[in-house]
Amino acid sequence: MKIIVPMAGMGKRMRPHTLTVPKPLIPIAGKPIVQRLVEDIAKVCGEPVDEVAFIIGRAFGATVEKSLVAIAESVGARGTIVYQDEPLGTAHAILCAQESLSGPLVVAFADTLFKADFTLDSSVPGTIWVQKVEDPRPFGVVKLNEQGQITEFVEKPQEFVSDLAIIGIYYFQDGEYLRRELQYLLDNDIKDKGEYQLTNALENMKNQGTVFVPGQVTEWLDCGNKDATVFTNRRYLEYLHERGELLVAKSATITNSVLIEPVYVGENAVITNSVVGPHVSVGDGVRITDSRLSNAIVQNAAEVSNVVVANSMIGNSASVVGAPKDLSLGDFNQLKI
Repeated sequence: MKIIVPMAGMGKRMRPHTLTVPKPLIPIAGKPIVQRLVEDIAKVCGEPVDEVAFIIGRAFGATVEKSLVAIAESVGARGTIVYQDEPLGTAHAILCAQESLSGPLVVAFADTLFKADFTLDSSVPGTIWVQKVEDPRPFGVVKLNEQGQITEFVEKPQEFVSDLAIIGIYYFQDGEYLRRELQYLLDNDIKDKGEYQLTNALENMKNQGTVFVPGQVTEWLDCGNKDATVFTNRRYLEYLHERGELLVAKSATITNSVLIEPVYVGENAVITNSVVGPHVSVGDGVRITDSRLSNAIVQNAAEVSNVVVANSMIGNSASVVGAPKDLSLGDFNQLKI
């Protein structure tokens, strides 16, 4: 089994957090989004993962590439780095990893996480994971027949055709067949909304007799923007807490402070005179003093002092420092700060 991870996008909706770090390396409960994704897929595959191919931009740099290879190795697989030099669509992105498109494989776009309680059925030709959504217009969607098989793929429909959105995770029994269909789109310049779309290849494969079935996850977690990522961090912390995983590093120093679970606290973090949680991830080497944090992600080596923080993301080595208030407030007055 192979895992193909297209992640060459610039993550503009996550600025300023993606100015120095690619979006898939932003941490969720202490691990990069893409690492959580690869680990979760490996758990449901039901067989060993031989290779993880990461499709990235060349500007990501050697440090990022080394981190991605290490992520692959952490699930017992070989890490492969390939480049997408132009943003020409999902089909083009996957085809950039054409040397890895063979045998059974999972394609997973690196801006989504999921909760699932199943093992992948590798006996079917293809599985497309979907989830019902209120507004399907921003997504690719599928239509089903009475047998529960997929009859149509529609990319970002502006008029309602289905509320079953494709979440960005696909299983293909035959990677070579997928490669040929993707190449066909490029050779014949078949585009949808100006780009080469995976949904067009899926439609062609279906028309040739390939039976695709929908896969259902328990929960779909998006990491497309700041608010969605903070919410995903919240839900992921809850999952880990339910599983009883250790979320506070032994090297962390907690002094005269309260941690309200679930929280994650990284290596060598220092928390003093503060209340942290619920739903807060604190990265390695972070220093928090005289503060109150909830529903937040604080990345490595950041400093937080004398502030109240909620629904927030604080970047690596960032500093958020307030000042204690010296107040004289009379009876029945109100002060909002």
